[in-house]
Amino acid sequence: MKKLLFTLSFAICIVLVSSIAGMSGKPFEGVITFKISYPDNKFSESQLAMFPKVLTVSIKGTKSRTDLQMSGMNTVEITDYTDKTKVALLNMMGQKYAIKQTSAEIEKEMAQSGIPTVEESGETKVIAGYTCKKAVITVNDDGLKSAYEVYYSGELGSKMANFDNPWYKDIDGVMLEFILKNREINMKFTATSVEKKSLPAKDFEIPSDYTPTTQEELKSKFGGGNE
Repeated sequence: MKKLLFTLSFAICIVLVSSIAGMSGKPFEGVITFKISYPDNKFSESQLAMFPKVLTVSIKGTKSRTDLQMSGMNTVEITDYTDKTKVALLNMMGQKYAIKQTSAEIEKEMAQSGIPTVEESGETKVIAGYTCKKAVITVNDDGLKSAYEVYYSGELGSKMANFDNPWYKDIDGVMLEFILKNREINMKFTATSVEKKSLPAKDFEIPSDYTPTTQEELKSKFGGGNE
């Protein structure tokens, strides 16, 4: 179970978070709150109780910050859309690590992913007060096709912030409902509120007490735990 929780948190940090926020002609500043559900899961109630239920995304200018809390672990990701870089901050019961990714590293990861196609359905749905368009993303990864439904709004931003997400990079707006699929678990994110407010710049800075590391080093350190 420990290994599963780490894998879940790591997947969210590295794959998901910066596919949510966005920028437009008049940049949005504030916080988007998402509820997390687990459709088609095969876990017990006690296991699901340990999984995260809420995700928050803070946006200020050309940066975003995503916060997620789960059993014994807090994760944050800070993304800079100007430099196209990001850093994941993991606090695991007092052990603090910072994983930085350069633009070149992100581009290399993107090149290794399946090629997505976007089909606009023409359907809409109101989510957290915003009228969202529905699209279906199909990913062909070495002959294996997977489909993802997403609802997004162009009122809060464009696809600029989706630059590092292999599945949703062509979605031209802020996603307010979407699915994240992992080999071990499926997660659904639905926005419950969008709050416009001023945010302090320090929230988007890297704390000095986090130890720099890499994805490989962290996986090696925690990937062998017992489930």
